[in-house]
Amino acid sequence: MHELGIVFHVIKSVEQIAEENQADTVSAVTLEIGEVSGIVHSYLTDCWRWAADRSEVMRGAELKIEEIPAVTYCGDCKREYQTVAHGKVCPHCGSESTWLITGNEITIKEIEVPEQCTEEEVEK
Repeated sequence: MHELGIVFHVIKSVEQIAEENQADTVSAVTLEIGEVSGIVHSYLTDCWRWAADRSEVMRGAELKIEEIPAVTYCGDCKREYQTVAHGKVCPHCGSESTWLITGNEITIKEIEVPEQCTEEEVEK
């Protein structure tokens, strides 16, 4: 299960970004995950809850997942197509001279932090 390793890496990265930006807590993290990345979303979510709750900065943080469609490019006819529906063979010209251009990545898209009141706002 490589999902746990991914979660540890994401949490470490987010904690570092939070520290650089003087954020005490993170309320949510949005990940973009490629359709053919091999990541099982339910495993990732389970690992997230377990690992995030062990971090002071990440405790209770929500994991949001946005899927990036897998798209393949054909080098012969210069067209793109949906990878999952057609595989390696181009549906336009039948060529196997194709390569994946999106859909295998994982990216931290957004980190949300709760709004924090300034001392002046608290005094009012």
